Formats: sequence, structure tokens, C-alpha cells
Amino acid sequence: MRNQLMLLALGFTTATANAQQKDSLGIHGNTPIHQVDFSIKNTLADLDDRKKTIKSILIPGVMITYGFVTLVNNSFKNLNVEVKEEIWSEHLHKLNHIDNYLLFMPAVSVYGLNALGIHGKNNLRDRSLIYLMSNIILNTTVYSLKKISHQLRPDGFDYNSFPSGHTAEAFASAEFMRYEYKEVSPWYGVAGYAMATATGFLRMYNNKHWLGDVVAGAGFGILSTKLAYWIYPAIKRKFFKNNPVNTMIMPYYQNGRGGLALVYNFH
Repeated sequence: MRNQLMLLALGFTTATANAQQKDSLGIHGNTPIHQVDFSIKNTLADLDDRKKTIKSILIPGVMITYGFVTLVNNSFKNLNVEVKEEIWSEHLHKLNHIDNYLLFMPAVSVYGLNALGIHGKNNLRDRSLIYLMSNIILNTTVYSLKKISHQLRPDGFDYNSFPSGHTAEAFASAEFMRYEYKEVSPWYGVAGYAMATATGFLRMYNNKHWLGDVVAGAGFGILSTKLAYWIYPAIKRKFFKNNPVNTMIMPYYQNGRGGLALVYNFH
């Protein structure tokens, strides 16, 4: 009789522990095992997505932080001056204005590749709206900071030095190209970032920006495009059906001039 009571108590304790474990997972006793497994997998997937999100914003976050530090720290200010002297003062040269066009090349390449039949992640409508959102975020942030920071350019032309708008646009375009084609080949992203890096260097080569301006601009550009890709799915679910479009009119802004550009998808 004593042994039977011990077995009953052991069985009751085990059943209670299992019920508590299920309740802690938000699972009730009638839930099938495959649903339990699915719930656990979803939880682990969410945790993995959060880790990836944190890692993805770490690099642009560090770049932006570095840029702000150069505004207040004398050691980093001196580094800005040293880089200027090495690139400009000690090696005087003619200005090279290719940076005014190179900053858009990664984004232009995305549309060119699609026109050639090398398709990226999104259709014409979705990628166009994502790129437009990226530019709205970018321009709002960068040009607001230019007015607030009021930093003199290396050439003394005006007080719109921090952060570099050209570099921000170049890296926003590069991240746009990387994201659209990362599942096709990583080399597309490498090419986009090479063009963006060249743009940033040319801003210092032309004595238009300090090193800190360029680094911060790159961070803002990358982060703006990442934010656009994170936000857009919610907007798409709310406002659009999954019907691609072949033609889209997009606003553009370059060198103080704006207008409308017609984008057509040939496929």
C-alpha cells in the first residue's frame, strides 16, 4: 500500500511539472505536439531575428557615433586636420567632380540589372518605394543635422559640413544594391560599396568634407536603407496588393535641382 501511494504521488508530481512547463510556454494541455514544436521554433526564430537586427545596426551605429565624437573631441578633430593635410594640403591637385554622379551609381545599377534580366529581390514598385523611403529618411536626417551642427567645411565655403550628404546617399544606394542582390551574388554588394567608398574618399579629395563627416554620412546612409526595408513590409500590407507595376514616376533631387524621373520595367 505504501509503495502504491508513493507511485501515485510521483505520477501526480510529474504531471504537475509537465503542466507548468506547458503553461510557461503559453501551451495548454490539449495542444498537439506539432503545435508545441512550432511555437518553440517561432520563439527561437524571433530571438534569432532580434540578434541579427542588433548586429546589422551595430556598424552604422558605430560610424555615426564616431562622427559625433569628432565634433567635440580634440584628438579626433586633430585627426580630421591630419587627414586633410595628407590628402589635400600636402598634395594639391585639381578637383574631380565624378563624386556628383558616382553616389547614385549603385541605385542606377539595380534598375539597369533588372532591365537586363538579372532580377533582384523586389519588383519595380516595391524596390522603388523602398529606395524613395530611404531617401526621405536620409535627407530629413542629414540636412537637419547640417543646420544643427553648423560645421565649417575644410575649404571654408559654408557651414554645412557635417555629415556628408554625398557620402550618405552613396552608402544608402550601396546598401540598396546589396540587399536587392545579396541572394544572387555577394559581389553586387561589394561593387556597390566600392563605389560608395570611392565617393566618400572623393569628398575629402575635393576638400569638401572632413573624415568624421564622411564616416558619419556612411553610417546614416546604411541605416536609412535598413530602416526603409524594415518599415516597408508593414506599409505594403496596409496599402498595396501583391500586383507588380511596370511603370513608376519617382521624384529625384541632385545638386540643388529636383524633378521627376520615369522608371520602366522591360520585363
